[in-house]
Amino acid sequence: MSERISKANELNSEGFNCAQSVVGAFCEKYSIDKETAMKFAGGFGGGLRCGEVCGAVTGAVMVIGLKYGQYLPDDSESKQKCGEITLRFMEEYKNRNHSLLCRELLGYDPRDKEKAEKLQDKKKTICSNAIEMAINILEEMEM
Repeated sequence: MSERISKANELNSEGFNCAQSVVGAFCEKYSIDKETAMKFAGGFGGGLRCGEVCGAVTGAVMVIGLKYGQYLPDDSESKQKCGEITLRFMEEYKNRNHSLLCRELLGYDPRDKEKAEKLQDKKKTICSNAIEMAINILEEMEM
């Protein structure tokens, strides 16, 4: 298990969501302070809180943006490269995990508090696997 996966698992076990856990594992590499990272990734867990794109995926896309993202208005080369790498990541994640959607990965809508409570252990396992997969793919892509 890589050092980043260990760090992400630690963050997740502390109560951070999947997006925060993935981004947090890359803070040091990209010189982002943990507080800022946890704040900007905070709303992305639970598939944007409504079962849409998995938080591990959105966290990984944030990491891709940290490395390749456009920050100058006329830098179309960075914009294009970031987009291409993002699509490549998402295609690979979907190939390995069969879905990009949180609710499909979990098998229920995370807004359903009753099911979420009942399936809490299942969620921990699924989320841990999603985080690990996202980081493995990022590391394979040399992020």
